[in-house]
Parts: sequence; structure tokens; C-alpha cells
Amino acid sequence: MTSCNASVLLAGVGGDSHSVGLTILRRALRRRGFQVVSLGTQCPIEQIAQRAPGFDLVMVSCMDGHAHHYLGSLAGLRAAHGGAALWYLGGAPSLRFDEAAEQRLRALGFDRVFVRFVDVERVMEIAAGDLVERAPAGGRLDGLVSLRRPSRPLSAAFGEGRLADDAFHRERAEVLAAWSTGRGAADLQDNAKFLGSRRHSVVSRQAEVRRGERPLLIQPRSGVSDLTEQIELFLAFQAAGAGVLSYQVDSLTRNNRYADVARARDQARASGAETLNGFPVINHGVEGLRQVARAVDVPLQTRHSTRDPRLLAEVSYAGGVSSFEGGAICYNIPYYKDYPLTESIRAWQYVDRLTGLYLARFGIALDREYFGTLTATLVPPCLAIATGILESLLALQQGARHVSIGYAEQGHRVQDIAAIRAISPVATRTFRRAGFPDVTIGTIFHQYMAAFPGDPEHGAALIRASATTAALAGATRVLTKTPTEASRIPSVADNLDGLRLVRGGVEEGLRAPTPPDERLIREEQRLIEAQTLAIVDATLRAGGGDVAVGVVRAFEQGLLDIPFAPSVYNRGEVMTARDADGAVRFADTANLPFDEGIQAFHRARIERRRRAEGLGPGELEVLVERDVLQLAREPFAGWPLAGGAMGPGRDRRDAGGAEPLQEGGR
Repeated sequence: MTSCNASVLLAGVGGDSHSVGLTILRRALRRRGFQVVSLGTQCPIEQIAQRAPGFDLVMVSCMDGHAHHYLGSLAGLRAAHGGAALWYLGGAPSLRFDEAAEQRLRALGFDRVFVRFVDVERVMEIAAGDLVERAPAGGRLDGLVSLRRPSRPLSAAFGEGRLADDAFHRERAEVLAAWSTGRGAADLQDNAKFLGSRRHSVVSRQAEVRRGERPLLIQPRSGVSDLTEQIELFLAFQAAGAGVLSYQVDSLTRNNRYADVARARDQARASGAETLNGFPVINHGVEGLRQVARAVDVPLQTRHSTRDPRLLAEVSYAGGVSSFEGGAICYNIPYYKDYPLTESIRAWQYVDRLTGLYLARFGIALDREYFGTLTATLVPPCLAIATGILESLLALQQGARHVSIGYAEQGHRVQDIAAIRAISPVATRTFRRAGFPDVTIGTIFHQYMAAFPGDPEHGAALIRASATTAALAGATRVLTKTPTEASRIPSVADNLDGLRLVRGGVEEGLRAPTPPDERLIREEQRLIEAQTLAIVDATLRAGGGDVAVGVVRAFEQGLLDIPFAPSVYNRGEVMTARDADGAVRFADTANLPFDEGIQAFHRARIERRRRAEGLGPGELEVLVERDVLQLAREPFAGWPLAGGAMGPGRDRRDAGGAEPLQEGGR
């Protein structure tokens, strides 16, 4: 059998819905002649096994390290449904990357398991070799499964209005009863007393940065299951100079599966092998979290991506956390396959009303942060900033007054600096027009979130230079990475190494007299601001002035469209890629509300690169694939990729000999 008549079924399992890899793999397989059907992410294994007969190859992706939780029934399902397909498992299926982990997962019923990153070209070579001697399955294929949801009438009760106190407290009783530890968060006055006893909060620390009293805050990422180990991590990070501490919540908690968390913790105690990939806040409860807060003298934040965040917010605030990340867009569209925006908006209105109550009743200032990283892949600044502003508006309606808007570094220094600088002026203008003149705004810089270089030395170079960009941009806070990002779950030593590198990069940026080429930064900032305002204003018009209604309608109409997002409520028509100078542009603006001048700018920038790399008009997806896999696939030549005289300013060449970047160029 050749690839031209081989059929492939693609699907993702588990709570994590990162779909970039599946998207790239689907496009690459089709380009090589495979017939491909994709079921998307977050598929039950029963659904995949039922569809498998008639296919030659089934490729399953798991991105949260818990494949053994989701796929334990595979062998029986394969026997029940039949079919002669080969089964592959990849992504990030295990928390371990050794041969034992691979063998354990193969025993579930897979013919091949990839526990580490494998280049898509290599995967296709392996697949072609495995299939060459096999007879085609000959099943009837019906193409890519379309799951996009049609628009529906909105309830008259749905909108941006502030939740009434009586309705909120009735709902609160139900939320706190969802798990046994919820009752520990019931007393708002006691919670406020504990929050007020902390010497520092994220809001107060960020105010010090804005006043120039301290440099930008450095915030490492971490999250382990054991309470004592989490405290030890935080103490080590505090000693290393972390300005904010946060734990990543495990993926079972993110999906509100608290009973499964309890079982996993019991199994870990019995076996000595950890199976959770983060800190299970709900199961530790308020007193457990207060133990963490008392142990350190640095403000805490909860980072998660939870489907229903209400109980998590309650326990977090009651436990001494002064910043809660997430929103109805950023923790829905990039993360969940079928989560209606009407439901996520309503759930986050509860979180924002809770945040507002602490401020109004007790004077406790809590920060609400929005995850502008989105899908972490080729996200233009305007989309990250626009979603953060819209989510902030929803929070302000509920009484919150302290917001932080995040942005993920893309690797073009001019564009990255311009993006951070654009956040406050555009947000301030929008908030004032909406009647909120007294909002404090933090700007959050996420170090590069896409595929990291495999060599830790290259990762270290990236981290240090990235921190310099954050300092040059004037960010309030930087979220750090570790040099071993691509090869293993970071150890304490890895995290401390990352913090050391970030401190050095920040110091270098603060010593610099001026950032690279201020003229180009100003030009890029003007473009970002114009695009962001176009999206925000169009969204508000779509809702007749109601932010909540506008967000739902904007996604339906494609006025908001997040590249590579798995959600069936996202049109997925926007395509992005780097231009010839390395900045992220729109290869297809689809239905985004840009004027002809902005659209023409993006067409010209992408066309210049396409011609430079010798690609035809129908090969834009090749640019996307090259950009997504660049650091994992190509020799590392420095960071940032482009746009900064202080960085390597390296020539950006692909395998086909693309034209080089000019120093400091846009």
C-alpha cells in the first residue's frame, strides 16, 4: 500500500485540547497523499475505536501526560470493534519519557508510542514504512468531520449585567457543595481577614512596578501534587528572587474530576509513582492552601484552564491567593472542544462577581489575569489583546477593578515590545469609554510558549534573551520557562536555572539605554492598536453594546477567530504565519473586521515571504508548518528570531533558502 491510498484517523484524547500538532499533522499527511479523517480533540476512546474499522492507521494524541487514565479500555475496544488498523500514540502521553513509560503505554494496545517530540516528517516516514506491506483496509471515508455549531437565539437573561446578590449567594451555596472542601471557603469575612493579613498581594506588587519602585516581577511555573513538595518548591523560588508564585492545577482538577484526583492520590501513595501533573487545589482545600501561603512571603496566583472555575476561585481566594487567572474566552476557545460561550461567560461572571465582592465589602484588591497566550502558536498580538480587553470588560461589569492582560512572546523583538506597550493605552481607552476610569492594568509577558529547542543550552539562550525583551517592553510581570522545556518535566534545579537566566536577561534589558529601533516599534504599535480596536469595537457593535452578547455573536460571525483553536464555536478560518522578517502576520484575515489597508498590508507581507521561499499560492500551510516546528526542527541560530539590535538579529532562513532578515527589521 502507498500513502496515496492509505487512510488515517486522527483524534485527541484527554482534558488537554492543544490541537496545533493535530492540525499540522493532518495537513502534512494530506499533502503526502494520505486520506485523513480528523475527529478533533477530547474524544472518548470509545468513539475512536468505533470509527477505527475501515482505516489503515489510527493516530491518537494525548497532551496532558495522563494517557493511561483515558486509554485503559483500548485493548478490549479494539477486540470488540475489530479492524486491522495500526494504532499510534503521541503528543505528550506520559509524565515520564523513558523506555519503561513507552512499554507501559504500548501494553494498552498501541503498535507504536512516541513519548517524546518526533518531527512530523519522521512520523510520516515511519507510517509509510509500516503500511507499505499491508493491504488497504478499503473503508469508506467521509472527510474531515465538521462539528461547528450553528448560531442559536440567546436567552433574554443572558448578558453583561451584574449578578444580583441574592441570586449569587444561592448559586454560591451550590458551588461550595460541589466537593467536600468547599465548605472551608464559606465564610467570606474570615477569608478576607486572611487575605488582608498577607504582607503582599499581586495587585500591590504590580503597583510597585508601575511606580518604578521595583523591576518587573519574575514568576516561575510549577505544580506538583504533594503539599509539602509544593511548599519546598515555592521556598526555593522565593530564595531565588521570584516576585510572584503560582501553581499549575492538574488536568483532572481542570476538568472538575475531584473524585478521580482523590483516587489518583491514593494510587500514588500506594505505589510511590506520581500520576498527577499539577497541584490539586480543590482536594487540598482551604487549609492546605493556607499552609502554602503562610510558608512564603510572596503573593500567590492560581493558574489552571478549568472548565468550571467557580469552586476553584472560591478555594483559591479563601486560601490566600490574590490573583486568579482565566476568562470566558481564553480558558474556553483554546482549551475545550464543545463548551458553549454562553456557559463559560456565565461561569466566569460568578468568578468576577466574587472578586468584586471582596473589593466592595472588605477592600481586598484581587487581580484578574487573562491568558493572552491562547493557543500559544502564531497568535497575532491584536487577538491576544482584544480578547483580554473583552474579558476585562466582563469582569469590570461584575465589580472587579484590577486586571492583567497577557501576551505570549512570538520571537520578533520589535513586535513583542510593541505588543506589550499597546496593551495599556488601548485597554485604558476602551475601559473609560465603557464608564470604568479607575482600573489598574498589568501587562504580562509569557516567555515563548510554542515548541522549544531540544538542546538545553539553546533553551537557556532563548530564556535569557526573552527576558531582555520583557524588560525592554516594560512588562509588569514575566512568566518564565526552563532550559529543559523540550526534553523533560523541569526539576527544582531546572526551574532555579531558569530563574537565574531570566534575572540576568532582565538586568541586561534594564541596563540598555534604549530598545532597538524605536521608530519601528512605534509603527508596529500603531498597527497593533488599530487592529485591536477594530476587533473590540466590532464585537461591541455585534452585541448592541452588550459585551457578553457581543462576544458570542463575534465568534459566530468570525469577527473573533482564534487560529488553531479546537472549539466548535470558533470558525477556524483565520490563518497566520511569519512574514519574511519573522513577525507574525495574517495569511488569511477571513472575516476579521479589518479595513482594506490593514488587509492589504498583511497580504503583501505574506506574499513577500511566499515568493522568497518559492511556494505557490496554494501552499500557505507549508509556511505555517515551518513556523510551528522551526525551533524543534532547525538548527538553533539565536533568539530572538528577529527584530532586535540587542538580540542575535540572525538571518531567518528555512531549508529552502529564504531571504535573510535585516538587522532590526520588521
